[in-house]
Amino acid sequence: MNLGSESETVEFKKSTGEHKEALQAVSAMLNKHGRGELYFGVKDDGEVVGQEVSDATLRQVTSWISDKIEPAVFPTVERLEAEEGLIYIHVEFSGLNAPYSADGRYFTRVGTSNKTLSAAELGTMIIKRDRAHSPWDSLPSGRPVADADEQAVRDFVKLGLQAGRVSDEFTNASDVLTRLGMIAPDGTLTNAAAVAFCKAPSAYPRMKLGLLAGNDKLDILDLRQEFLPLIPLLKRAEFFVVSNIRRKFVFGEPGMQRREVPEIPREAVREAIANALCHRDYATGTSVQVNVYMDFIEIVSPGLFPEGDSPERHLEGSGGDFKQRNPNIAQVLFRSGMIEQYGTGIPRIKRACDVAGVAFSYRQDVNATVIRFERTGSQVNDRGNIAVDGTTVIAANPSALEGLNEAEKTAVQIARDSGRVTKKALMEQAGVGRTKATKTLKQLAEKGVLAWVGRGTNDPYQYYRLNENA
Repeated sequence: MNLGSESETVEFKKSTGEHKEALQAVSAMLNKHGRGELYFGVKDDGEVVGQEVSDATLRQVTSWISDKIEPAVFPTVERLEAEEGLIYIHVEFSGLNAPYSADGRYFTRVGTSNKTLSAAELGTMIIKRDRAHSPWDSLPSGRPVADADEQAVRDFVKLGLQAGRVSDEFTNASDVLTRLGMIAPDGTLTNAAAVAFCKAPSAYPRMKLGLLAGNDKLDILDLRQEFLPLIPLLKRAEFFVVSNIRRKFVFGEPGMQRREVPEIPREAVREAIANALCHRDYATGTSVQVNVYMDFIEIVSPGLFPEGDSPERHLEGSGGDFKQRNPNIAQVLFRSGMIEQYGTGIPRIKRACDVAGVAFSYRQDVNATVIRFERTGSQVNDRGNIAVDGTTVIAANPSALEGLNEAEKTAVQIARDSGRVTKKALMEQAGVGRTKATKTLKQLAEKGVLAWVGRGTNDPYQYYRLNENA
């Protein structure tokens, strides 16, 4: 009987005599994937060879894992019988408190091997664990309760009552914050309370609002730094976007007032900004950016999606099962009626954009998540740019796009749709090899169609984007 192949979550051992190596595999799989399976009595190639398995053997295996793996893990250990009558052991385990050690040593899984964690990797894992148990927004901010803006707290209670998510009227700021659990054990405001109800320090604006004359940041028409509490900040940013894009006026029945319809759905703009403020990484100290370009709008949120999560998962409706980065800030926005259930933001944005016929995309850069709305109509085209297969692109030299081959057109399309194009993406979508993909991207950069972005030739995050320095 053959059980298949080993993997990053499956390990085979010929007998329990290899229990030390088996424990290393348990540590490695827990640290990499938070779960795994281990078999004794099975060769590396998956062939069941069996071994003597008594009740004492099962207890011994359980004891090895529960005693030698730290933090403690309590596995499921069972005796199984193959078709040939051979007896073997199956162990299943899981845990969410990484890093896990085996006999005081830490490992991670690389393919079917177990690699010792470096000091840097171990430190990162410890920080991640500590943040999971005590998220940043639950920690003391050091700011006194008196710093809370009473009007911001009043507005929150008013909105919460209207949304049916707050039951008690406003009494005073301290009482409301106590009921919300936003006063830390040391008597100061939590970070969530400081973000939601206090102005930011003058050196650290919470948001930057930009209005650009073109599709790059070379010609800035308006640039603002905002320090407001959370809900006023969200409203300010939404107003900034809506007031700086085109609107059409719709007239209803006689006597009815005209209705303004922005070219980007207002609910999609609000949801995108709320998501950026809710799920951003506040520990970076950088600002959320909301930029209105000539042909598109971008909302840049510091921080990436949690490991294993992605915008695609949210669009599929399966993105709400990950632990939130800022659960207390999310609660403020939810109870005020500014956001709905966690994990539904991106699907709601897409639904609003689909109804309005607005193109919407997202991407993750090295340290930020970007949501982009394409503005309807052609604007930059009026200044001499051209299109490839009906797709408007921005090029330093219009003649540079003449005579593109299929691989080059595919690269331009990827860059236009996703905001970037990598060798891997071009290989997959154009069906070309690595050498061809590398050559194609370099040629487009030489023609001025694409611009290379990266820290060096060995940068794993390097990519190409459309050349916007026309």
